[in-house]
Amino acid sequence: MQFKERLLLENQAWLATMQERDSKFFARLEQGQSPEALWLGCSDSRVPAETLCNASPGDLFVHRNVANIAATEEHGFMSALEYAVTALKVPYIVVCGHEGCGGVGAACSGQASGMDHVDAHLAQLVELYNSERDNLDANDDKARVNAMVRRNVEAQIDKLADLDLIKNAEQPPTLLGLVYALDAGHLDVVCESAPSQPAAA
Repeated sequence: MQFKERLLLENQAWLATMQERDSKFFARLEQGQSPEALWLGCSDSRVPAETLCNASPGDLFVHRNVANIAATEEHGFMSALEYAVTALKVPYIVVCGHEGCGGVGAACSGQASGMDHVDAHLAQLVELYNSERDNLDANDDKARVNAMVRRNVEAQIDKLADLDLIKNAEQPPTLLGLVYALDAGHLDVVCESAPSQPAAA
């Protein structure tokens, strides 16, 4: 079966399940959204926010990119952040990294990927790694990458906490940093921060 056909069949199966479970589900979704969190996660296909949180449509407002970077210089990220904070007034902003992140691993390698957009996107992460490498508690490359995954989450939370958009929000959100363990399936809390405070473990 081709991907397109499988995709449409899976959609029909999901639709039937949802309608059987709650006949008014889609009618409620049509009325609008009120998600509990903006989720900034990695684009990695193994880390789908809704699946690993057992969330339903409408629960999370999701933005994903390589290595879950709060790319404040990009309109794509900032438009999602601004809408979540200003219009949706989400009570939480979650930054979720994951162990074994390829983007973080690339930043730690010290070598360019040869992909212009990837290298430009990861430049700030390379800079962060170079400033933190001597402080990472790691005995091998895998441990170093995973330690950097956690440090990256903390850094993105700190960056968000310093934004006027967050600090001056009508309802400032709580900032929550998580790391997902690929080999075990669980989420660990790395840090939690009020908007005016640096991330604290």
